[in-house]
Amino acid sequence: QVQLVESGGRLVQAGGSLRLSCAASGRTGSINTMGWFRQAPGKERELVASIRWSTSSTYYADSVKGRFTISRDNAKNTVYLQMNSLKPEDAAVYYCAVSIRFRGLASVQYDYWGQGTQVTVSS
Repeated sequence: QVQLVESGGRLVQAGGSLRLSCAASGRTGSINTMGWFRQAPGKERELVASIRWSTSSTYYADSVKGRFTISRDNAKNTVYLQMNSLKPEDAAVYYCAVSIRFRGLASVQYDYWGQGTQVTVSS
């Protein structure tokens, strides 16, 4: 069992930056991969970025590559999503998720999910 607590979502102007945090607790030793997903109204949930815990290898969706950075803090069992040059199309509920097995960095199969945090981008 892994619990995820997200924070950092807020309203930001287009072109601005925002950092989301996701703190994991519980059986954190079981974490293989952590990912950030987002879902905008009327759209399917999409994988934004992921990081393999043991190696720090990362994956980014094409839509955010070069603008977003996923990182981890092992001591705090926390994953971050640094979002720069935000666009209105980045507005969504962002979810943190944990996979306890390696399914590939681009996999959308995860085992535990956070509650979501709202990111609003104004133009």
